[in-house]
Amino acid sequence: MNIKRVNEIVEGTVLFAPDAACSCESAFASDLMSDVLRYYMENTILITGLCTLQTIRTAEISNIPCIVFARGKQVSDSMLQLAKENGIAIIESGLTLFEVSGRLYQQGLKPVQEYLHSMKENDR
Repeated sequence: MNIKRVNEIVEGTVLFAPDAACSCESAFASDLMSDVLRYYMENTILITGLCTLQTIRTAEISNIPCIVFARGKQVSDSMLQLAKENGIAIIESGLTLFEVSGRLYQQGLKPVQEYLHSMKENDR
């Protein structure tokens, strides 16, 4: 799913999209960045309400191409600059984490664990 489609689904505002054609197959919702670091996050959208520089740093470390900030959280200028430096798309949405997650799931994005399970099966 590309950034433009994600933004439509979550009724958001794209603040930065280095590659609108970027394709994400899974999503992960968390405000605990330690949980984010536990999983393989390539091509994964991070959905969070934790609006800090640490969130951008976590996405950088985890190779997360897109963050959706839920609950009407507003990204600071320093966060946006760091996201731009690292090529991380940023979307703000007024919806709750639950609503964002549910909408993206209904439109075909898989949870991280389910995505990993299907990857393992395809390797057999």
